[in-house]
Amino acid sequence: MIIGIDDTDSNEGMCTTYLGALLLEELQAYGTVETRPLLIRLNPTIPYKTRGNAAVALKLKTDCPEKVIAHVVSRIEEFARMECEKTNPGAVFIPEKAYGKLKPVLRNFLEKAVKDVIEIEEAKSLISESGVPSKGFKNGRGLIGALAACGAMLNLEEWDHTFEYLAYRQKGKWGTPREIEKGSFFEADRKTYPDTWDTVDLKNRLVVCVPHSADPVLFGIRGKNPTIVTKAASLIKAEPVERFAIYRTNQGTDMHLISAESIAEIRDMHSYTLEGTVSTAPKTIHGGHVIFPIQDKEENEIDCAAFEPTKNFRLLIRKLRPGDRIVVSGSVNSRTLNIEKIEIKKLAPLYREENPVCPTCGKHMKSSGQNQGFRCKKCGTQATSKILCETKRNLTAGLYEVPPCARRHLAKPLVREQKSDIESHPAR
Repeated sequence: MIIGIDDTDSNEGMCTTYLGALLLEELQAYGTVETRPLLIRLNPTIPYKTRGNAAVALKLKTDCPEKVIAHVVSRIEEFARMECEKTNPGAVFIPEKAYGKLKPVLRNFLEKAVKDVIEIEEAKSLISESGVPSKGFKNGRGLIGALAACGAMLNLEEWDHTFEYLAYRQKGKWGTPREIEKGSFFEADRKTYPDTWDTVDLKNRLVVCVPHSADPVLFGIRGKNPTIVTKAASLIKAEPVERFAIYRTNQGTDMHLISAESIAEIRDMHSYTLEGTVSTAPKTIHGGHVIFPIQDKEENEIDCAAFEPTKNFRLLIRKLRPGDRIVVSGSVNSRTLNIEKIEIKKLAPLYREENPVCPTCGKHMKSSGQNQGFRCKKCGTQATSKILCETKRNLTAGLYEVPPCARRHLAKPLVREQKSDIESHPAR
């Protein structure tokens, strides 16, 4: 049986991954866990998400599915933050006999849930047509993520993945300040990077793997395999941990990105990779956000933004000039693309005016007065106007990304990129 669960948390607390970790242990009373649990991030632009828009899936070999379903539902009722308007839990239970039939259907559903917008009725209709057991609470929006997570479990071989070691606080500590030794996170990063990432932000001197909300998570270490995230976690010095779980996840994979051929295709609440030309120099607006438009071959335009939380990344964006050829990746809302990564493909030449050079002595001529041209005092040579000289750009072509403190869950860090022909500049 595959169990998918989503939408048990709220902005104030709880975390669906905690419920997954708890059930991972408890459901062994009813059978055998067959594989590592999944943490699946869905479309990051959805406005009615609670926090990270994540669902979980477990796979269990069991002879008593009814008891499993009853246990899962009772735990959701106990832990889900039902008082929150945005919290609408859902759970789906895929029996083993339905794996073959639902594998291609839920593969497509997974892709749509990560890249597109799915209405609740679409999920409910699919559940009804397939006849699989499910339980929705309130409006049942969590059924969307639950189905998507089941789709990921049925199609493990078809999507890129990373791992996250999630450590959970003792229940009595929930909602209180976390007791951590910040230096240990920098030490863990020093000993495991680049096989782990987003533990700390070196340039901004921030620990980024420790949440600030009242949820049960103490910290989460992201990396390329279970061994390395476990090693990093062992180096952390913090308050006692109630439990931990290592999830296989689509975090850090760019699974949400759609390759767009033109700006005309762009829609709000979707994420894209798009090539274009800078049409106007970036400007800084109120709040410290940096905005600039790009243009495609059809001369359509869209604004791109490096918002204030991207910190030093904005310094790079401010160096762009009209004519620069770039590829941007990020999510779109209000017809503005929130940049996660940028590839600078070709820099436009930049010129400045200079006094003309004397062809005899090689020195710059002096002005002879307003509208009187230029003259070399030594040689007597003359010229009528200034000349344009190309200036060196304080910018190089290559791949750049926002710092770890601003990275979205699904965005693939440059340490995972496999583009040996392009100069890469990972943010640290």
